[in-house]
Amino acid sequence: MLPLSYSVRNVALRPLRSLLSVAVIALVVVACSLFLGLISSLRRSFISSGDPMNLVVLRKGSDNDGASQLTREAAASLHYLDGIAHNAEDVPLFSPELVVQPFLQTRNGGRENVLVRGVEPIALEVHTGVRVVEGRMFRPRLHEVIVGKAMVGRYEGAFLGGELHLGRGRWKVVGIFDAAGSSLESEVWADVEELAEDSRRPTPYSGVRLRAASGAELDRLKAHIDADPEYALEASREVEYYAKQSETANSLYILVVAIAVLAGVGAGFGSANTMYAAVQSRTAEIGTLRALGFSRGAILTSFEVEALRRIAAPVFGVLMSLEPAVAALAGFIVLDQGLPARSLLGIALVVIASVGASRRAPAPPVAVQ
Repeated sequence: MLPLSYSVRNVALRPLRSLLSVAVIALVVVACSLFLGLISSLRRSFISSGDPMNLVVLRKGSDNDGASQLTREAAASLHYLDGIAHNAEDVPLFSPELVVQPFLQTRNGGRENVLVRGVEPIALEVHTGVRVVEGRMFRPRLHEVIVGKAMVGRYEGAFLGGELHLGRGRWKVVGIFDAAGSSLESEVWADVEELAEDSRRPTPYSGVRLRAASGAELDRLKAHIDADPEYALEASREVEYYAKQSETANSLYILVVAIAVLAGVGAGFGSANTMYAAVQSRTAEIGTLRALGFSRGAILTSFEVEALRRIAAPVFGVLMSLEPAVAALAGFIVLDQGLPARSLLGIALVVIASVGASRRAPAPPVAVQ
């Protein structure tokens, strides 16, 4: 067996190659983790959207609000159908809506498409998971909007009392709403009539959300709307509608996994190439060790010890404590499996304890010549 001092003396000789190998692999892991985290969040937000008692009515052949157009006459034909639930004032829980995607200025100076939904005030009773948590609901015809809490701080003017430059006008933010973590929290809500005029849409609505009085009435309403040939409309359960929207995220998920595999293979080959180059530069040294009688296993073990010796003891200890955190993150991103709060707290305490112990560990004694 080669003496440990042999590996220790080689630690400082080739730091750049080892650093490049680690950096390439770490970059691939970080990039893929970020992409997978983004897609998993998108899937969860779609899946958590929707109410099992709501129907989404669109033009036949349209698979989302942005591709659908409804005339006033088509929407009016649905308003007073039997089976629609009513509120305490006996108003049907029926919400004609318009969806557009204008650009909005971000806080860092960029521009992004945002989803702006034109609704009527009754929409808060149709979308039961939505509630205004700051300010108030907008008033029609006053160029007022409410924004989802996910918008706050990301876009210019997206705060209570601010102004959003959307389309051809400026809209005052009079409220911030919560939607229980659904995709609606990334939307802006405005008066549907004002939004139709501002966007100059030939038809004022994209679709209709309506709430059924019961499960049986929901099935009956869906069958009636689908069978009516006059306006060629199609009704979907709101939960199923958002589940179909998440299929796009599933396609992206597969694409990112494929890219991650290819990038991982490339990173592996790159690291292997670097390692082979490192070994090639030490051919004479390896040959000398073999001539001295050291076995292949002894030389390989020496190189492995040399690699481990490049990591400082406190850093190695912290990295080992991060192992359950990395496993939990991988399960959350890839398998969509979350941990209870107590488990997360336990992992955090282990990491904190490891960091504290590493920082307070006594320094190794300095050899005196």
